[in-house]
Amino acid sequence: MGKEKNHGKRKFSVQKLFVYLFLIAGSLASLFPFYYMFVMATRINREINQVPPPFTPGADLVSNFQKVLNNIDFFGAMWNSFFVATAVTVGTLLLCSLAGYTFAKLEFKGKAFLFTAILVTMMVPPQLGLIPQYYIITSLGWLNDFKAIIIPGLINAFGIFWMRQYIKEAVPFEIIEAARIDGCSHFRTYWNIVVPTVLPAFATLGIIVFMTVWNDFLWPLVVLRDPSMQTLQVALRSLNDARQLDYGMLMSGTFWATVPLLIVFLLFNRLFIQSLSEGAVKS
Repeated sequence: MGKEKNHGKRKFSVQKLFVYLFLIAGSLASLFPFYYMFVMATRINREINQVPPPFTPGADLVSNFQKVLNNIDFFGAMWNSFFVATAVTVGTLLLCSLAGYTFAKLEFKGKAFLFTAILVTMMVPPQLGLIPQYYIITSLGWLNDFKAIIIPGLINAFGIFWMRQYIKEAVPFEIIEAARIDGCSHFRTYWNIVVPTVLPAFATLGIIVFMTVWNDFLWPLVVLRDPSMQTLQVALRSLNDARQLDYGMLMSGTFWATVPLLIVFLLFNRLFIQSLSEGAVKS
């Protein structure tokens, strides 16, 4: 009996070891592109083009980043991206959570049809709406204005779907009914009961929206013509205009443009993981 118990423990330990080894290998494979981008950001072209290529950091990180600063207004473009991404993220969290609460906990005529229509829009590629959206922005006189990026991005179908599903599972209907009996309005119920309960869902949606807006290139390129209003991704594009590409300079700009995304994820990763794990348990 004792031998069988020891054999079971050994088997469990071996299985656990393989799981950890697999997770470590997957993590290293995921981190390697970011690490190699950092390596290239510290090297000059001659070193990058060597065979075999270098896999250890060099000594040109500062000089490559100085080249970036000499060619574009890097920090100005970063501030523009941060401002736009933050505004869109905050607006999306507020509006999508309100819409999600409405679809999850309120009853009204045409609810199922409207929710289905919202889900259908997720299947439409955003590029198809580029021309009509540009026409609307031009008619409103919003070219070269951050409103052209912020307002169209304030709400999206995925955000409504995500918040609706999370609120439906995380907020018991009995609590909503109790709040109504106590005389709470719909907005007060949303603000005092729903919002504190679904903070992990806010973190997950916020990370996704912030990263999407931060990395957006096509729409800012179309509507922002003034160089002083360019977002970071559009500004980095101008580094490709040289006749001979400086890969160290390009990778330096790209590396430092990625750092804010890592900071945002590290700040909210606990809530992000919590929302995913809660969803897995509930399903």
